[in-house]
Amino acid sequence: MENETITAAAPTHDPHANLGVWGTVKLSLKGEELDYTTGPLGRAILLLSIPMVLEMAMESVFALTDAFFVSRLGTDAVAAVGLTEAMVTILFAVAHGLGIGTTAMIARRIGEKNKPGARTAAAQAVLLGVVVSAAFAIPGFIFARDLLSTMGGSAELVASGYGYTRVIFGGSATITLLFLLNAVFRGAGDAAIAMRVLWIANAINIVLDPCLIFGLGPFPEMGITGAAVATTIGRGTGVVVQLYVLFFGGSRIRITLRDLIPRIDIVLRLIRLSTGGMLQTLISHSSWLFLVWIVGHFGSAAVAGYTIAIRLIIFAILPSWGLANAAATLVGQNLGAGRPDRAERSAWLAGIFNTGFLLCVAVVFVTAAGPLIRMFTTEAAVVAAGISCLRWVSYGYPLYAWGMVMEQAFNGAGDTYTPTVINLFCYWLFQLPLAWILAHSLGFGATGAFIAIMIAEAALAIIAVIVFRRGKWKTRTV
Repeated sequence: MENETITAAAPTHDPHANLGVWGTVKLSLKGEELDYTTGPLGRAILLLSIPMVLEMAMESVFALTDAFFVSRLGTDAVAAVGLTEAMVTILFAVAHGLGIGTTAMIARRIGEKNKPGARTAAAQAVLLGVVVSAAFAIPGFIFARDLLSTMGGSAELVASGYGYTRVIFGGSATITLLFLLNAVFRGAGDAAIAMRVLWIANAINIVLDPCLIFGLGPFPEMGITGAAVATTIGRGTGVVVQLYVLFFGGSRIRITLRDLIPRIDIVLRLIRLSTGGMLQTLISHSSWLFLVWIVGHFGSAAVAGYTIAIRLIIFAILPSWGLANAAATLVGQNLGAGRPDRAERSAWLAGIFNTGFLLCVAVVFVTAAGPLIRMFTTEAAVVAAGISCLRWVSYGYPLYAWGMVMEQAFNGAGDTYTPTVINLFCYWLFQLPLAWILAHSLGFGATGAFIAIMIAEAALAIIAVIVFRRGKWKTRTV
């Protein structure tokens, strides 16, 4: 086989061959520059996925921390956060889409050993991210009250929660650039830096959240708005660290001011790659927006329970995306190095690892749903809705694992449109109608929406695996 020939021709000396598991973990956290197009695939996945899993876990801590402290302010406060984040998912979708295109392009350039090309792509992605952020920040800040009202928030909820919405939207640049710059690091195989950035940002958020919400010590008591201020400051600090590393630090990609001169050809190529990523994440995230709307028909308690459960679900899913992101980097770099068979094997192996991880999470969430939800609230109606959501969604975790990895493998190859079509069918054409039918027509209430999530995600995984096996993604140019 062609791949075996390449493997045999690779250098036989491997300074990390006898590190063992603990040594591999320490190497992954150290962030040493490595070549992921050679050597054992299992070790490559571990080296990339360990910091990526920790990075994604830290991203989920933002939402979980806010939920923990805001839940002390009452049901309306939790619901206001849920409605705001349902709207902000559109921004997350765009930022994630930009990140997908950026990772694919940089991973391909790194695989080709073309660091100047990777550097230029990173700089142009930053410029594009700034423009996109402004498009969300300005209207979101100005029309915060109207947006909450449109989402079905009561007059009392809007009055108490619009400050949170205004600050979150006003800090759109911190969301976009945090995603985008970490996508640069991941594409370069520099996942340890992305992980450290999230550690710093979360540490600041965890400290500031209770201080600004409840007015501890010299800090003003800002209520729910304080949660948004703390999160934005934390993310903003992370972005400052990222920019410092890219311009002056030890990143494998060092941007200069000359790289920031707009390059229309690179920007257009990034837009082409990112458009598919934006659409697929926009489709999936907007489906959550409509699910909130469906659940909202059954009262604030149902929305609050759904919000808490989704926070816990995200806490588990985001680390799982870390494994999927490792597959994206490996697929992109190995395609760039002319090793498509190794790229394919990396996706299958990552899928196996991810299934084992999420199966363990599913067992915990199903058996301990009650205690987990009660960590955030003791209101009976909210607890009941949260338990129902957490259990039903968790039943499908082993299949979700494959869907995540397959979609990210497509993205890493630069085939961002195949996952878009799959998402369009599974979410908009299947999940949302099914959720409405189960919730309203068949009388399952909010639980019907939770059941629809499980069924649609399982269908997505099955379809993605079938399409991935066909192998057309191997021929994509980036």
